[in-house]
Amino acid sequence: MNSVTKPTITAFKTSPDRGQGLARDMRVRWALEEVGQPYDVRLVTFAEMKQPAHRALHPFGQIPTYEEGDLVLFESGGIVLHIAQTRAGLLPDDPDARARAVTWMFASLSTVEQSIVELQFVMFTERDKSWYEERLAMVHDRIRARLGELSDRLGDADWLDGAFSAADLMMASVLLRLRGHGLLDEYPNLAAYVARAEARPAYQRAFAEQLAVFKAASQAAS
Repeated sequence: MNSVTKPTITAFKTSPDRGQGLARDMRVRWALEEVGQPYDVRLVTFAEMKQPAHRALHPFGQIPTYEEGDLVLFESGGIVLHIAQTRAGLLPDDPDARARAVTWMFASLSTVEQSIVELQFVMFTERDKSWYEERLAMVHDRIRARLGELSDRLGDADWLDGAFSAADLMMASVLLRLRGHGLLDEYPNLAAYVARAEARPAYQRAFAEQLAVFKAASQAAS
């Protein structure tokens, strides 16, 4: 267990994903659980995220943020990379393998996630448009193109590059955003890859913690 200052992260007080593990604080929770690092969570409302106090931590008024002593970070990918670089368990020791893992982390966010986020944007904001079905089909095709490429690269391997690493944590987190759309099921090796990631005890602990926040908020509102 790491002896550095116990970090504090921020998360939604009322998560829009209804506790399904899709909010981006989940990635940070998961990383901290993987390395055995205790942490605190400060819950914020949507209104609080836009206030100066929170914007001082995250200039774009989002979650998660990460505070560790004098260090303040934002963006889930950057936070997970920091955790992986400062604690054992999420990056290989070999310099070349470590560099490849970091490359895959960037690929998950800049190459794979973009079209998946676009899909969610289309479904939530453009459903009433006359061209919705055509636009949806186009986005589905873009996602399939990326999934096909990723599926070919993964093949029958368990993880992206040897043992499980922060690369797999980030990629699985991105692919989980396709839950319920049916697209991932078209690529059995990717569906199995995500299932392996979800089965990890660290993921299960992080998921339970995030779900508990949603349940507590729901009970308070009822």
